[in-house]
Amino acid sequence: MNKQPFEADTGRVLNIVINSLYSDKEIFLRELISNSSDAIDKRRFQRLSNETSSEQNHDYEIKIEVSPKDNTLSIIDNGIGMDKQDLINSLGTIAKSGTTEFLAQLEASKADDKSKSLNLIGQFGVGFYAAFMVSDSVEVISRKEGSDVAFSWSSDGVSGFEIKDSKRDDVGTTVKLSLKKSEKDYLKRDKLVEIVKKYSDHIQFPIRFFDGKSDEKDTLNDASAIWMKPKSEISKDQYNEFFSQSGGGFGQPLITLHNKAEGMISYTSLLFIPEMKPFDLFHVDRSPKVKLYANRVFITDTLDNVLPRWLRFINGVLDTSDLNLNVSREMLQHSPALRRISKALKKKIINELKKLKDKDNEKYNKFWNEFGAVLKEGIYEDTDHKLDILNLSKFKSSKGDDEIYLSNYIESMHKKQESIYYIAVDTIEQALNSPHLEAFKSKKIDVLFLTDPIDTFWLSNQDSYEGKKFVSITQGSIDLSNFDEKKDVKNKEDDTKKYKELTDGIKKSLGETVTDVRISDKLIDSACCLVASDNGMDVQMEKIMKLQNKDFKGMPRILEVNPNHSLMGHMSKILKSNPKEFDDLSKIVLDHARLLEGHLPSDVSFYCKKINELITAKA
Repeated sequence: MNKQPFEADTGRVLNIVINSLYSDKEIFLRELISNSSDAIDKRRFQRLSNETSSEQNHDYEIKIEVSPKDNTLSIIDNGIGMDKQDLINSLGTIAKSGTTEFLAQLEASKADDKSKSLNLIGQFGVGFYAAFMVSDSVEVISRKEGSDVAFSWSSDGVSGFEIKDSKRDDVGTTVKLSLKKSEKDYLKRDKLVEIVKKYSDHIQFPIRFFDGKSDEKDTLNDASAIWMKPKSEISKDQYNEFFSQSGGGFGQPLITLHNKAEGMISYTSLLFIPEMKPFDLFHVDRSPKVKLYANRVFITDTLDNVLPRWLRFINGVLDTSDLNLNVSREMLQHSPALRRISKALKKKIINELKKLKDKDNEKYNKFWNEFGAVLKEGIYEDTDHKLDILNLSKFKSSKGDDEIYLSNYIESMHKKQESIYYIAVDTIEQALNSPHLEAFKSKKIDVLFLTDPIDTFWLSNQDSYEGKKFVSITQGSIDLSNFDEKKDVKNKEDDTKKYKELTDGIKKSLGETVTDVRISDKLIDSACCLVASDNGMDVQMEKIMKLQNKDFKGMPRILEVNPNHSLMGHMSKILKSNPKEFDDLSKIVLDHARLLEGHLPSDVSFYCKKINELITAKA
């Protein structure tokens, strides 16, 4: 068969892995052993869940075989194996979502932090390519479970790959590395033992060394499931290495949760919260990376109902004796045992976060900065825990740079304040520059800045906190007169009457593009702003709806104007003397309000033309 080229992204990954991470090349063995372990997991589950299988006691193992004469190192397993198409899909292409993000992070990390690069390799499922760091060429011979034929995949890691028919007596995969002349240390048992102990000691299948000199089985690893050991027997380094080897996340674990429960339902869980967010944290298909085992037999790593999506930053393993091996995926989705375990795990995780919040502010802030936006999804999705999550949530506000809890906000509320005021926007800068904020700042009323898209959604089903109603400062009519300490407070009703001719004139000019024009009591420096009606859709929710549905038009809103602004004074003067300029300025005012929200003018050409005319008229 003719040689096939690598896909462009695959070639880029190979180039980075081979040429930029050379000093950390020993991790190639960790990655190949991990792949073998996964393959055995899949085969063992397939056999044990098949009631007709007669081979229940298969001797699963991973072999490391060296041949100094040929200068080759082979990693051999009796896992599920691959057919021709599997080899193409798994080794010739990177058939995963987020390839672009992966490459960007890998290229950025190679010059920054080698440890990040190593974790990226395992996390993104491209660990196989690390083999080319130590090899001139790699050959993969594999025979898939249920098949009598085998295939060979070979490559030098540069010019592409070749696939052809091959022979293999048993089901499984052999990865044969033709080592570079400078890498002969990887043929020495002591070197291999050092690497296996460092990275793969917890692999639950025996990793055995063969050099052709002895028939005795030389097992290099402990070969026991780390999560089944007592916590007292596991060091921090061992937890960290299991986290890294199992694709738990980037860097080191920020929080490690090892728990054993016995009673009505029995299970053991070893869960990690990583210190850095994964590249695909906000992908629609991202779910918690929790591997499910039944009595140490791997079942699945794609079961969504072990933990909810708002905990998708969690990684680890869950092992229970309360599941049958032959249970179908559909039955797993509705398993009462898994529902009880899920409920217990959620409670355990939330309690751990509460402890961290109370005991280690710096560490909790690190967690919140990485995963807070995801955790808040639980306020919207999980009625049982929404108050717990609200208590754990932090927000920026108008009173300072530090994020605060809702309890902090309530403690420092104005003595006459009955509501929790907020503004939902895309960025902090947008909030700080919003005209809606002006009166609140002048009266020293704190306003929360809600900058995550999920904030707009959870507010729809959580309208208060500790009896204080959430109120958007961009929606409805907010009376702030109660916060004025001076006795000669200007009466808004007087202003409304005084400037009725102006507001009516602007409304007439703008027609149906606004529902009303009224005098504002919260604008101080700005000339105008747009406000949703009491029953209307908040501006941020409207923006999200438009992103999801291009045909969504939204509803016209209320234009509020500042009668003390010089622009309004000018417009009052020309209302009758120059109706054409008044009409044009009314449209400019509306576009100003739109620009302040981060939107383009409704008619960009008209806006630019009128601004140019106004500038040149003053020249």
